[in-house]
Amino acid sequence: MSSNLIRLCRELTDSDLPLLSYEDPLRSRLICPEYDKSAPEVKTFPPAAAPLFLLCWNISCGILNASLFPIKKDFRCCYSFTPGEHTQPHTHDYIELAYVVDGEFRQLILGREITFHSGDFCLIDRNCIHSDILQNGDSTVLFLGISRTLFDEIIQEKGTDQKITAFLQSALLKQKSLHQYLHFVPRSTSLEVEECLAALIPELKNNDAASRYICKGLLIRIFHILSTEYEISLSRENRQAMNYLLFTEVTSYIRENYASISVQDLVDRFHFQEDYYNRLIKSRTGLSYSKYVQHIRLEKACELLLSSDASIDEISVAVGYHNKGFFYKIFCERFQATPNEIRRMHLKQPPEDTTPDR
Repeated sequence: MSSNLIRLCRELTDSDLPLLSYEDPLRSRLICPEYDKSAPEVKTFPPAAAPLFLLCWNISCGILNASLFPIKKDFRCCYSFTPGEHTQPHTHDYIELAYVVDGEFRQLILGREITFHSGDFCLIDRNCIHSDILQNGDSTVLFLGISRTLFDEIIQEKGTDQKITAFLQSALLKQKSLHQYLHFVPRSTSLEVEECLAALIPELKNNDAASRYICKGLLIRIFHILSTEYEISLSRENRQAMNYLLFTEVTSYIRENYASISVQDLVDRFHFQEDYYNRLIKSRTGLSYSKYVQHIRLEKACELLLSSDASIDEISVAVGYHNKGFFYKIFCERFQATPNEIRRMHLKQPPEDTTPDR
């Protein structure tokens, strides 16, 4: 964890800052104890915060100190809680990205209790009902509220990997009835994401004309890191949808690059370990990665035989096989005929041509 980010978070709720009064309506935005389980509250985007705001929670010894930025004046909200206490179930009219800077943080999301550890992110859709569970132990959590407009801009940028873009667009923007969330777990320790968050804090505090552009750039970088250095721990309802989208992305990429594709190309492009692609493809097609690539190449070879005048040798090389003997062998096994026989049958010509295939 970054000591700089911890320091900045603690400064946001420094004890020297003026306390927010109990009657201030802003207080319920920072911490709202549960008052009615059956009536989820809808939290709206703070008027002064468009298109991004940051809420910081510092929890220690049963005391929660909170602050919100950008805001017209610095303050802190102090709340004494009973361990195990819940906040009021709520939804947002914005996208929320929460990051656990230190310690552990628990939420009840769609009736399921989830523990997030230091370094974890949680991205929550606008319609997803959830509440926070306050507990003993020191912890620091940052909540980023992202407007729909800004979120759309971020995930359409090329800096965000296609696999997460496709899922976010499908899961969080189009299928609103699913009320989803995504749990991101780091593959390894990295300070880069915390450096981005640490850079966001002073920009949101300053909130000047350049801040919107700087914050957008930092968010694009954060989402790129999420798509390349984090695993997505999905809710049960969304795991199949995510697997299908990844299968579609991977197989589309294979079809576009079949002649020269390698497993390492997939690792570089989609950032999963090599054995993942075997499991993903076999679960959908029954074929291993190598057999699936072979299947695509032979399909293309057959297509070229029937639609072009290219020689058999040219077609073999064009689909990725420089060993002509191996190409003939697997082609005959697949189609139970030689390439020339396939071409003659398609053209409906009598087999008077005695020129050997090889």
